[in-house]
Amino acid sequence: MKKIILSSLLLAFVMLSCNQKNKEEKVPEGQVVVKTEAGYSCPMHPEITGKKGDVCKECGMELEPVTSTQAEESQVEITEVSKAVKASVSTEAIINAYLKIKNALANDNAQDAATAATDFIKAVSNTDTSKIDSKLLTKYLNTTDDAKKQAQLIAKNVGKMDQQRMYFAVLSKDIAVLIATFGTNQHLYQDYCPMYNEGKTGYWISEFKAIRNPYYGSEMLECGGMIKEIK
Repeated sequence: MKKIILSSLLLAFVMLSCNQKNKEEKVPEGQVVVKTEAGYSCPMHPEITGKKGDVCKECGMELEPVTSTQAEESQVEITEVSKAVKASVSTEAIINAYLKIKNALANDNAQDAATAATDFIKAVSNTDTSKIDSKLLTKYLNTTDDAKKQAQLIAKNVGKMDQQRMYFAVLSKDIAVLIATFGTNQHLYQDYCPMYNEGKTGYWISEFKAIRNPYYGSEMLECGGMIKEIK
């Protein structure tokens, strides 16, 4: 008899605990809840989070601060990249224009880099954004606006290749964010040069598996390595 009473009490306690847990976890329908204490994420791999000073385990980039709102948006974007997001905007013309800048810098040709940068701005301006979901449009516009600014600076600094390469590093980061958010149909590679800017910003996207370093050109054309294959 005592065993039956104890069993009944235990069962009641378990049911009460489960009901209380369900009440605590229940949220209004349609809302997204992000359960993370991480305040930093990778610009190339938003799903990888951590604390200040951490680096991405996938690409080695330093994690950047994000707000809780940005974290929620990143969760939505990651789940939708393989579905509707890829069809919402074509990044191919923008990426191809970026690759021309990269190749010009790898060839130590500042004039071609400037010309390609002008073409890049046109490619961004001509891209149809009408199908981009409103949740992603702001991120797209912020990313491409910054990318155009970097391209404009590359175009203006024809005689200063060191400056062009500095702006290219920021542009490469924008392109990485664009690919992480909207995907690409191209077979690309993310490369990294640990020598450039003390290893802080020496990243770029390439269509070649072989290393052609845009930060040093003929001086150290093969310096660096591939850190990620993008399919």
